[in-house]
Amino acid sequence: MEMQKFINDRVKKYYWDDDLNCAITTLKILSEHFGVNLSEQVLDSALGMHGAGEYGAQCGLVEGTLLFIGIWGRIQKIQDAAIVETCHRYAQRFERRFSSLTCRVLRPEGFHNDNPPHLCEGLTCEAVRFNLEFVRDAFS
Repeated sequence: MEMQKFINDRVKKYYWDDDLNCAITTLKILSEHFGVNLSEQVLDSALGMHGAGEYGAQCGLVEGTLLFIGIWGRIQKIQDAAIVETCHRYAQRFERRFSSLTCRVLRPEGFHNDNPPHLCEGLTCEAVRFNLEFVRDAFS
């Protein structure tokens, strides 16, 4: 399946069918693509990672990817310092590409009671592709 179609289909499913947040959606798509089984504890740990529970802090698209970089780095037997450096490079590149790491800046319309659900779907599809390509290239 073509990568962007895979990403778009998975984001739609995880957002609209499963009502998952952006961090869990990112983790699940990365894990599916790279063939990693995630424990329920890992998924549970990301429950509040969508801008720190909608506080608007660090974006869940970033947080989910940082978690996955640590998981994938361990699977690949990468040393801790190299995993940390990879996270640093990822954050720099994400910020350069999307202009921020902060949810309240990235999220269209910010956070308001009358926002429609899953307002970040388009951004998520774009960012997940960026994240997937970053992980692929960083560990190849």
